Amino acid sequence: MEEKGTENGVAAMAACYQGFDPAAYLQYNYTPPRADFDRKDSIVPWKLACLHRAFTEGDVNGELLVDIGSGPTLYQVLSGCEVFKKVLLTDFLEVNRQELRVWLRDEGGSSLDWTPYLQHVCKLEGRRPSAWTEKAAKLRQVITDIVPVDVHRPQPLALDDLPSAGADCLVSCFCLESVSPDLAAFTRALGHIGRLLRTGGHLLLIGALGESYYFGGPGVKIPVVPLNEAQVCASLKESGYTLIRLEVYTLPQDMRVGVDDVSGVFFAKAIKE
Repeated sequence: MEEKGTENGVAAMAACYQGFDPAAYLQYNYTPPRADFDRKDSIVPWKLACLHRAFTEGDVNGELLVDIGSGPTLYQVLSGCEVFKKVLLTDFLEVNRQELRVWLRDEGGSSLDWTPYLQHVCKLEGRRPSAWTEKAAKLRQVITDIVPVDVHRPQPLALDDLPSAGADCLVSCFCLESVSPDLAAFTRALGHIGRLLRTGGHLLLIGALGESYYFGGPGVKIPVVPLNEAQVCASLKESGYTLIRLEVYTLPQDMRVGVDDVSGVFFAKAIKE
């Protein structure tokens, strides 16, 4: 009976996403004040700094980086594309996969200009901001595909999407808590994606703290599992990961712009046991 309830909950979550609007979501979350590169306390620069540090410490490496639940965004692989030879993007929604394909084809028409993001990460890497064109070219070169994913399936990707050895690293940002009906489903999803990762591979996880909903478009209110730091740590441990580092960002008042009720963001770096 519990399994049936879980299935119903997952189906209800999937239904919530049918009205998801990538352009609106990007406008809500990836423009100022949340993406203000002149402010150290802006949320996007904080996320980019966490990812830059994780990808440049020397222990995260290999052939294949897989982004779980990319949404319509690219920021989460801007540092990783310099470390891995192949990057696989994934999302449940075709509208998000299409948004990513538009950028990948480099023919114009993207809903967001990623140039300031590319420039900022170049600066983090000690390169001149004008090197952003080189980084964009590198990212387009290493992205091998953009494929469907369902984190609620024990095998979230099609079998031929991954080599048998698995990915060397997974990155996932604001996905699992936003598509799970409850904490148990969130924890199970962590375990499911872990099956895509080789033993000793790394998981870089960014997510919302204390969030019960967000807007995925005008009038599209999507429920979220409200997490705290202890729950994130416990779920990682239960799902077979060893936590290396957990960092927390608390939203300043002016970052609370009415598109969600998030109070903070966590960054976790973990390794698969």
